[in-house]
Amino acid sequence: MELPTFVLASASPARLRLLRNIGIEPTVCPSDFDESQIQLTNPQALVEALAKGKAEVVAQRFPDALVLGCDSILALDGEIYGKPETAEVAIARWKTMRGKVGTLYTGHVLLDTRQDKAVAGCGITEVHFAAVSDRQIAAYVATGEPLNCAGCFALEGRGGLFVEKLVGCHSNVIGLSLPLLRSLIEQLGYDIIDFWA
Repeated sequence: MELPTFVLASASPARLRLLRNIGIEPTVCPSDFDESQIQLTNPQALVEALAKGKAEVVAQRFPDALVLGCDSILALDGEIYGKPETAEVAIARWKTMRGKVGTLYTGHVLLDTRQDKAVAGCGITEVHFAAVSDRQIAAYVATGEPLNCAGCFALEGRGGLFVEKLVGCHSNVIGLSLPLLRSLIEQLGYDIIDFWA
């Protein structure tokens, strides 16, 4: 039996790289989902609702597909952080984060339009930030890298220099928990290795 098309409902280059690294060449279809319509204060509920919204928008365009929606946020000291809007916000946020421990949540929703089924999960990883200097923060933000990242850092880029330790799934912090993805695919009755390109 031919497999459904694997669709990534995200414009994230990091998520695309992770999928390609494990042998999956997805169809990329960003959702353009209006995230402002979801107003939740629980970090896990928020990322799962956003991931579901993104996947559902894209699933309407694919009658025979597995559509993966994801969303990540960082929670620190009771605050929820997505992507910083400006360099000034990123600098202020790093001054708040340095030397502290945050929690990175990534909601995952996998919709199977062939079977009309959906499975969901949330990757949760503890991130221990280094006590970086003001000069290091300014230099990092000047690279532009943290402006495109939930949590204001890219673990797989220069931001990895400023993370002391992770507790939990490493790939979750990059935007997609590979162990969770494998589990979601299996819950729908498929084997992830069959999606290898």
